[in-house]
Amino acid sequence: MAAEEKYRISPRTRIGHVHLKVSDLERALDFYNGLLGFEVTQKMGDSAAFLSAGGYHHHIGLNTWHSKGGPEAPKNAVGLYHTAIVYENRKDLAMILQRLIEVEYPLTGAADHGVSEGIYLNDPDGNGVELYYDRPRTEWPKDYEGGLAMYTKALHLEDLLAELKD
Repeated sequence: MAAEEKYRISPRTRIGHVHLKVSDLERALDFYNGLLGFEVTQKMGDSAAFLSAGGYHHHIGLNTWHSKGGPEAPKNAVGLYHTAIVYENRKDLAMILQRLIEVEYPLTGAADHGVSEGIYLNDPDGNGVELYYDRPRTEWPKDYEGGLAMYTKALHLEDLLAELKD
């Protein structure tokens, strides 16, 4: 490779899972398994659990190895901003939104980014969670030079919930 060429990661590379430190494993399982619907694939006593969508070994790891009973991380410190969970389609996103509304789980935001629509909330340990769906690439907004032109606009939740009426 020539010195002027920049290294590029393979476009087939994926991020496989997130592993979160939590203060109370059962409380975290109530959220990720009981509320969001991830299946528990393995539990290691009362210190760790692994969860999946669709039978993968795990998409989410939870542990209390260094955090059992600990406080939330300060908002003004370095660390994970949020975990993003992508849904297959807009209707699936509407379904989880309806579930959150039914159980009165608080949202921290909702946004249309042009490339995606997302709803935001915090898990019981204060970890940010984005639930979103990606629009087809052909619909992504472009700038005048043809580059990506993401934005942040309000996501109208009523419009999203209308997906459930079809």
